[in-house]
Amino acid sequence: MTLRRQIAATVALVSFLVALTLGLLVHQASVHQHTGQARKSAQNALDSLLTGYDRTGELVGWNTVPDDPALPAELRRLAERGRQGTMLGPGPDGTAMWGAAGIGGGTEPVQVVSVRVDYADDERAIAELDRTILVSAALAVVVTVLAGVLAADRISRRLRIAARTARTIARGDLAARIGSLGRPRDEVAELAAAVDSMSAVLSSRLASEQRFTADVAHELRTPLTGLLTAAELLPPGRPTELVQGRVRVLCSLTEDLLEVSRLDARAERPELTVVPLGPVVTRMVAAAGSPTDLLIVAGAVVTTDVRRLDRIVSNLVANAHRHGRAPVEVRVDGARLTVRDHGAGYPEDILSEGPRRFRTGARERGHGHGLGLTIAQGHAEALGITLHLRNDPAGGAVAELRLPTG
Repeated sequence: MTLRRQIAATVALVSFLVALTLGLLVHQASVHQHTGQARKSAQNALDSLLTGYDRTGELVGWNTVPDDPALPAELRRLAERGRQGTMLGPGPDGTAMWGAAGIGGGTEPVQVVSVRVDYADDERAIAELDRTILVSAALAVVVTVLAGVLAADRISRRLRIAARTARTIARGDLAARIGSLGRPRDEVAELAAAVDSMSAVLSSRLASEQRFTADVAHELRTPLTGLLTAAELLPPGRPTELVQGRVRVLCSLTEDLLEVSRLDARAERPELTVVPLGPVVTRMVAAAGSPTDLLIVAGAVVTTDVRRLDRIVSNLVANAHRHGRAPVEVRVDGARLTVRDHGAGYPEDILSEGPRRFRTGARERGHGHGLGLTIAQGHAEALGITLHLRNDPAGGAVAELRLPTG
């Protein structure tokens, strides 16, 4: 249940309980008032009857009947014991308030005399009041629920704006801000301000990290180029080969870092062209120089940046050879491009969180700097397509791209 529905349901329940409680209290007060008035009237009539009987010896009074057969049995037994009382009971014309007392006694049997005060009008008045209470309570509940729904909708709308902005930030747009949501002192506005503050801090720290990475890579590039040139001048031999190999690795790492920094900064715009996917991928796989099985099921004409696509394919193929096991397969089926190896598959953290720089995952995936997938994902995002990583049920890591058709 959404927050809006929870608030509306809570307001409805509380309103109903309040209306029910007030209705019962008003009903009981009304019944008590009408019953008290009728009881007082019956008692006054009975007192007047008994006073007149004491003076004249005759029973004279309104609705006075000696030994009335309609008199409630409980009240009759009370009067036969020489006492008097009143109670509600059925009468000839509906409910009535009865008053009864016993007269005589001594050598003569006790005679029960009674008076009757009509209570039907009081019952109708109580019923009318109950209907009024019911209608008023229903209207009050409806109005209160509507007010609660409006208030809940306002709160829910502001929270949805905050959640939508937070998801935008999570997707990498650290420039997104919630902004003012009104009512600067309430909790929702405080939450929005906290999210905006967090986004600003994250953006600042990420920018600092990106600048640091770019600066380090740029500063390393020149001395490494000189070191590579110097290594080429060393006399042939195994030590020279080791030095040259390590220097080439450092140069490659530096170039990858520079590429990652450019992707992070989004400094370049893709140059989109319409090309046939099959022949383009065939040239890319051939240029990679690694033993890779290529299968063109059905090539489509796609709109893409060939240079960026080449970087994606080359990094995915290199990653498959470095961290997986042969055979490495590249498959083109329409506008879908798939790269698969037959190794241990991607680690769970990469599948759940995505590629991270300088993290290669599980040991069985081999060694490396963790930049290949990061670069491939960065170029895919620049092209506006999704790089989907998964593990094949039969074994092996699978990277899949779906390109827009031309």
